[in-house]
Amino acid sequence: MTTRLLILSILIFTITSCTSQTSSFKSVDAKEFEQILRTDTLQIVDVRTPEEFNQGHIQGAICMDVRNPDFDSKIIQLDKHIPVAIYCRAGRRSKIAAEKMSAIGLQGYELDNGIVSWENELTR
Repeated sequence: MTTRLLILSILIFTITSCTSQTSSFKSVDAKEFEQILRTDTLQIVDVRTPEEFNQGHIQGAICMDVRNPDFDSKIIQLDKHIPVAIYCRAGRRSKIAAEKMSAIGLQGYELDNGIVSWENELTR
């Protein structure tokens, strides 16, 4: 009985500690993302390629290609005290970027379905 209790305790502890390491980024839809951009002081990061960025991006965004080998060295330069709003084309790359940013202590918002869901004007 004591062994089973010990195993159960270890299992619960393991599950709890794994779930506590969730992303510190909230995935939001385009309408909520727009509201957040209007109300919060943010660092806006477009994680697409420079070519995609130049075709049109959200005003105030900086380009940090998540697939570029220097991405990790660039994100450590972001201010950990200011939330980050990140997006890509369809949401897959921004989720990868959110995990990397969370791992170094950044927090913020991720545009769930990417810029393809964005209905507002883009800057070129």
